[in-house]
Amino acid sequence: MIELLAPILIAQALTAEVEMNTVAYAGWPNCIRLDDGQVELIATTDVGPRIIRFGRIGGPNLFHEFPEEVGKTGGDSWRNYGGHRLWIAPEDPVKTYAPDNAPIRHEWDGTTLKLLQPTDSAGIEKQIEITLYPRAAHVFVRHRLTNRNPRAVELAPWCLSVMAPGGRCILPQEPYKSHQEALLPARAMALWSYTNMADRRWTWGTKYIQLRQDPASSTPQKLGICNSPGWAAYQLGQDLFIKRFPHEAGARYSDFGVNNEVFTNPDMLEVETLGPLVELAPGASIEQIERWYLFQAEVGADEDSIDKVLAPLLERTIPCP
Repeated sequence: MIELLAPILIAQALTAEVEMNTVAYAGWPNCIRLDDGQVELIATTDVGPRIIRFGRIGGPNLFHEFPEEVGKTGGDSWRNYGGHRLWIAPEDPVKTYAPDNAPIRHEWDGTTLKLLQPTDSAGIEKQIEITLYPRAAHVFVRHRLTNRNPRAVELAPWCLSVMAPGGRCILPQEPYKSHQEALLPARAMALWSYTNMADRRWTWGTKYIQLRQDPASSTPQKLGICNSPGWAAYQLGQDLFIKRFPHEAGARYSDFGVNNEVFTNPDMLEVETLGPLVELAPGASIEQIERWYLFQAEVGADEDSIDKVLAPLLERTIPCP
């Protein structure tokens, strides 16, 4: 059975309303909850910007929460609370890991929630804008980095969704072409020193690459790809999370030229997207957008089953330019 939670046209969806209210969640007293009647999204304001929960109302959180970290505030060390966050690439022990442990501002105009972090210790101002379309299980997320340093900084927006354990990530391969049709390589791929391509959590297929999260596997795994199709999926029980994101042909990306990365350890699996790498002038900003979709669907592990389920669902999503 495949079901998008009450799908309707976006133009029709915008005529309805999303409920916004302040709630206590996971030990933080001042979280913002968006509710479209079917799915809910919860963002923190005591720390952040973070989206700590996304899922069906009454259903499991698709995002992982670290129980030893949630509810905490303050301090000079970065904490992995979980949820969805905005980082800076390439990964750097100072710029990337600037703490997000202080309160942030938020703005709500009836349609879009803005989470606004003060300038962090790396001199970067982070913002996340969230639009939940009513009765569509569709979220538009805009991430923005602004350089508040007195000098230019080389960076890229890095958007990480920390997914709950026990699921499976599905990434598209580039469309197959024969040797006679395509003499040049089709995509870049980045491997880390700890990437083990023989690890049983990987499935390297003709059409898809799959990475399974396994709490019993102690070693981390990571992969980066140049993902021109612009989507990644995470299957968790009956929930299928699809993330759409852009690929800019000819742009310079970090980590050997990839715009999509996936990482797993015993706790969780991260579905990550990256924007182009730029020399960001003082006062200038760069953005990365994502579209999230939540379906109820059963996706088999073989590629024919993935084709049968994912192809019609992807047709019901909006690619990011």
